[in-house]
Amino acid sequence: MAILVHAVLDGVGTDQYDALNAELQTTPEIFDGCLAHACVGTDDGLEIFDLWASEEQMNAFVEKMMPVAAGLGWRDRSRPRVLAVHHHWVPGADG
Repeated sequence: MAILVHAVLDGVGTDQYDALNAELQTTPEIFDGCLAHACVGTDDGLEIFDLWASEEQMNAFVEKMMPVAAGLGWRDRSRPRVLAVHHHWVPGADG
């Protein structure tokens, strides 16, 4: 079942996000199961919205991503909100 993940990252700037993303892009298989991703800047930091094919795939990503983030100086954050998706579709795609 697909899930929507919403993470609030107060105090994290776009430069920090870009550095983490650049590092993660060197191993694109880390994103297996990620159907969509958006990073939004706010007055307080960033908010991340991900659509994952399954919670297991999201957890596998987090296990690989967290050591990279820690190596870049990111501190532990509160757990993101995880919601079961009733239905999703992509405009113009079959289905």
